[in-house]
Amino acid sequence: MRESTRRGLLGAGVVGGVAAAGAVLLSPAAVLDGLTTLSARPALFASALVAVYLLRPLVFWPISAVSLLVGFVYGPAVGVPVALVGSVGTCVPPFLAGHYARSGGFGGVLCRRGERLVDVTGGVRGVAAGHLAPLPVDPVSYAAGMADVSPRSFLLGTALGELPWVVAAVVAGSSMRSLSLRGADAGLPLVVGAAALAVLLVAGPAYRHLRGRGDPV
Repeated sequence: MRESTRRGLLGAGVVGGVAAAGAVLLSPAAVLDGLTTLSARPALFASALVAVYLLRPLVFWPISAVSLLVGFVYGPAVGVPVALVGSVGTCVPPFLAGHYARSGGFGGVLCRRGERLVDVTGGVRGVAAGHLAPLPVDPVSYAAGMADVSPRSFLLGTALGELPWVVAAVVAGSSMRSLSLRGADAGLPLVVGAAALAVLLVAGPAYRHLRGRGDPV
């Protein structure tokens, strides 16, 4: 086994262990409730919010839970741009991890298939569709890194795909009298609508690709 591969596997094991421990030991409800108490101290709250967005991928928390808190504290006018920037930023670590795995020689078949998909759909369109679909965001970001999507396309696609979810969570949070993570659950119309939009985004390029190859559609 190559030294780079051994280091990559060791690093993945350590990160996975930390993530599993954090997911078990840290309750998102307790942490977000603690952050709510800091809202009277804007600078301290903002610093803690940045830390939560950066650490969120390690504990597998849904982005919507943090967006809910942002809406509860800031309201829609300020909360939507703040939560959107945070949502894009919190997807960067798994994206970089995907790039690292790719450079370390991991997932050769997955990398090639991801590149093929990006060639068909385009980086921005493919990433946006992945985030619009009701899927966990971190695997989508990780896959984009492995597929060698450019950082610019990844950031733009992530922003477009996360926008509907962010708006829904921020508005829900701003309407609460007391913070409750039950409001983080997306309603069925939003889930169906976002999933349909994700399909529409990739349907055209996929159809043209299949037609160009002469495959039956």
